[in-house]
Amino acid sequence: MADAVARNAAQLTEASSSDQLPTRASSDDTTLGYPSAGRAWFAVAMLTGLYIFSYIDRTVLTLLVGPIRQDLQISDTEVSLLHGFAFALFYTFLGLPFGRLTDRHHRIGIISIGIFVWSVMTAISGFARSFWQLFLARVGVGVGEAALSPAAYSIITDYFPPDKRSRALSTYVLGSYLGMSLAYLIGGGLVAMLESAPQWHVPFVGQLEGWRIAFLVVGLPGLLLAPLVWTVREPRRRGTLRHDGAAVKSVPLSELLGYLRLHWKTYSAHFLGFGLLCLLINGMALWTPTFLIRVHGWSVGQAGAAYGLMIGIFGGSGVVAGGWVSDYLQRRGQRGACFITAAVGSALSLLPTIAMPIVPDSRLMLMLMAPALFFGGIPFGLAVSALQQISPNQMRGQVSAMYQFFNNLLGIGCGPLIVALVTDYVFQDEKALGYSMAIVGGASALIATVVLAVGIRPYVVSLKLAESWKREGD
Repeated sequence: MADAVARNAAQLTEASSSDQLPTRASSDDTTLGYPSAGRAWFAVAMLTGLYIFSYIDRTVLTLLVGPIRQDLQISDTEVSLLHGFAFALFYTFLGLPFGRLTDRHHRIGIISIGIFVWSVMTAISGFARSFWQLFLARVGVGVGEAALSPAAYSIITDYFPPDKRSRALSTYVLGSYLGMSLAYLIGGGLVAMLESAPQWHVPFVGQLEGWRIAFLVVGLPGLLLAPLVWTVREPRRRGTLRHDGAAVKSVPLSELLGYLRLHWKTYSAHFLGFGLLCLLINGMALWTPTFLIRVHGWSVGQAGAAYGLMIGIFGGSGVVAGGWVSDYLQRRGQRGACFITAAVGSALSLLPTIAMPIVPDSRLMLMLMAPALFFGGIPFGLAVSALQQISPNQMRGQVSAMYQFFNNLLGIGCGPLIVALVTDYVFQDEKALGYSMAIVGGASALIATVVLAVGIRPYVVSLKLAESWKREGD
């Protein structure tokens, strides 16, 4: 066995040409079984619930634009900075150090601190008296939420064997769709109720406007979730790199970069392909309600309720279906299942994504929205699963943070903006929003499909190399 380990180490060293990666020796990973299915799925349910809450907290601002602008006397540009830049910039860049902490320290503790921070900062948003106060509060929300997903991905991966990880991770990613759905459905009703009275009396605080109460209502419950997350047990780390049979606690940055260079084709295809799909989803998510109001003449309530239900039902079911299909293919020996299933889902979403915003009939538009959301949702759980399959345990948090970095830059940063730029500067007509959505969405889905298809073969190679230092069954 020592000779086999040495050969694997030599193979990886030669391939990377510069950095010698720690090798993983056979140890007790096969003698210690995985946690029970009940405990594992409890962890998934708890982490998914936290993800839902995080999405509600980050999204509630979009429902409060009117009263915030009026009370703080800020412009549309400043509102857009609060919604996107303040949150996404710090969420994106702080994900990288949080990823490194995830690979080295207690993951449940990191999540608990993150919940506390984003919940407190969401509640503090309700006391902002100026643009900059609210901007800093939104930065705090981004800082807290940056701690969640890298740790959650790593925890779920250690709870499940390889042939069940895609469905588990897809269930967690489902939380983003359910969070957006609930933000539109419940958030809209909450805002309407709070707007029924101009002022609300809060004990020990005094009179507050309705939009301020909304931040308190969605933020404060998180303080109860911070200790509740400790009901999830910190799982034993699996797929760890080792030196001479002993687990390596952390990996130097040089070895992480060496591993990424070794698998650069896979990671490039992954970050670009799934990043383009994130651009598609975020561009559609922001502009679809406005499209329904502006082009089809729907009310705000109708647009929010319809899109909230559609994205929750069809987008969410697509995420779950992708995980199950990928696990099924993997059990049947299809090594590239994650990339194959994602590429097929992206390809099937292409036509309905293009047609949905340009058909004139509202009923046909809704019929096309369903498959666009379903097939467009299939890849997202698989993006996470693919990374966990090929990344050593001591690198998973950092690699996941890099994935989020590209997703947020392309998705939150570019998706809504590119749609707006096409509308304003190409068509120069706000009624042409549907055509802008069709062009941007169609181009994103097409390029993503090609990139993911090209990435199948490098992914299989990376998976085989990863399995060379993993024991069967780990």
